[in-house]
Order: sequence, then structure tokens, then C-alpha cells
Amino acid sequence: MNGADPASTDRGDRGAGCRKRKSPNLQPADRVVLAALSRLLPHHRWSAFFVTPATLLRWHRELVALRGTYPRARPGRPPVHKQVRDLVLRLAAENPTWGHRRIQGELLNLGHQLAASTAWKILHRAGIDPAPRRSGPTWQQFLTAQAHTILACDFFTVDTVMLKRIYVLFFVEITTREVHVVGVTAHPTGAWVAQQARNLLMGLDQRAAGLRFLLRDRDAKFTAVFDGVFAAEGIDVIKTPPRAPRANAFADRWVGPVRRECTDRILIVGERHLAAVLTEYPAHYSSHRPHRSLGQQPPNPPSGVSDLTAARVRRRPILGGLINEYSQAA
Repeated sequence: MNGADPASTDRGDRGAGCRKRKSPNLQPADRVVLAALSRLLPHHRWSAFFVTPATLLRWHRELVALRGTYPRARPGRPPVHKQVRDLVLRLAAENPTWGHRRIQGELLNLGHQLAASTAWKILHRAGIDPAPRRSGPTWQQFLTAQAHTILACDFFTVDTVMLKRIYVLFFVEITTREVHVVGVTAHPTGAWVAQQARNLLMGLDQRAAGLRFLLRDRDAKFTAVFDGVFAAEGIDVIKTPPRAPRANAFADRWVGPVRRECTDRILIVGERHLAAVLTEYPAHYSSHRPHRSLGQQPPNPPSGVSDLTAARVRRRPILGGLINEYSQAA
């Protein structure tokens, strides 16, 4: 140990110092700069550069490997926005007879570019037939589309105090829900029913020109003469299917309120008494009673809006106080 060469000891210390020296932490931008500087150094000075050619080559290989990890755009068409997808399903639900090509055309009119095959896939995944079979409209669709031109009619019965059954013939304008009670009798013959139809059309006057259909059931009291009265005015008579009362639901809907609010709460003496009662109640039904289908408005709502803070509410009893009507006092 004492005879060791001082020069060799110094070289060992310098080597140990070199091994302990840490490599600089170079960022990608630093590597680019150093690679560019290496091109500027003369060949005989490369030994003084702390980055070796092998290191430069390794950096290049790492860059090449990183190219495969960059995010790439997905191949094919871009995904359909949720708004467009919901609109496709909405159009299909609101228009049951529309196929995927008809829906695609409607979307183009709305400014949405969508392929027909994409519309087909959206409908198919939602469990909707992309090419539905064309069929006639349902009763609900037919009545909704033709409501302003349809008049419905039917009978309902009232039993008097003496257990005498009286028949009431009424008509309903479907678009406004306005009711016309045209006759009360204990013997509704075919001739009597046809005459009530003539009286109704004369009472409607010019309004009858806008009617196109009369909806009725298959009651034998509606004879061919009755149908001929409306046919002469250009009104087609539509008979409901057998044993299908819901097909004439608008007329049946009126029978419930008139019984609950009127005839079931009064002892009817005879035809004249019932005729008087059914003159007053339809006026209340058409001019005052709220209707949910009309936005809680009566068929013939009063004009003008009163100031609730300044006006007083006045009660007016009808049918002997059986029903109350309320209005703004002058």
C-alpha cells in the first residue's frame, strides 16, 4: 500500500469522480438543439462534445418509435350528434308512416346532413321499423286531422219520476266541443230523427258549409232519410265500427258531464221539463264550463280580461242553484 504509485492513485480518483458525475436531464427541445449543434462542429472537435453520435442515433430511434403513439382520427364517418339522433326518433314517433328516406329528406330541409343509411341505423337500433308499411290512419289520427269538419251525434236516455224513458238527440262540433241538443222525445222514430237533422242544419246556417263528415253509430233510429239530409248538404256520413263506442268518444264524453252535473241531480217530470233543463245546461257547457282539451277554456269563452285586483266576482246560479257560474262584476 505504501509503495503505490501516486500517479496511478490520482488517475483512480479522477476515474471515480467521472463515474459519480450525473448525466444532464435533457428535454426533447434540448436534444433537438444539441443535434443541430453537432452538425456545426468540425469532425476533429467531436471528441470535445459531451453527446456522442451513438446518443444522437438513439434519440432518433426514440422519436421514430413515438410517432406510432400519437392520437389519430378514427376512420370512417364522424359520430352523429345526440341532438340529430333525438330528432330522427322524434320525427319517426310523430309520423308513423315515414320511412328512413322520408326522415332523411326532412332533416335536409332542416339543415342537417345525414345519410339515409345512418337514419336507417338510428331507427333500427331504437327498435323502430325503418320502412314501415303504409296503412290507413287510425281513428284517433283521422279525428284529429278532420276535427274542424266533423259533427258527431248520438242519443242518451233519461228516466222520469214515473219511470218513463225519454230519448235525447244531440250533436257535438268536435273542434269546439259545442253541443246542440236538438230534440227530446219518448218515441224517436226515423221521421222524427230526420226532421231534427233538418232543424240543426237550418240553425247552423253558414257554419254548416264547413262541415264535411257526420260521425254516428249504427243505431237503427238513424235511417237512410237521416243520412240523405246530410248528403244533400255535401256531408258524408261515417258509421262507427260495430260494438266500438270509443270510436264516437266525443259524443259519449258529453253524456258523462250532463248526467253527473244535471239530469242525475234532478227529478225529471216529463218531456217539457227535460227540454227546459237541457236548454239551460248546454248553454252553460258551451259558454262557461272549462274544458281540459281546450286549455281550461269553454268552447265560447268571454272576450276581454278583467283586472282581478279591482273587479268583484259575482255568482250566478243556474238550474235552480244546482250549478254556479262566476263572472267579474261590472
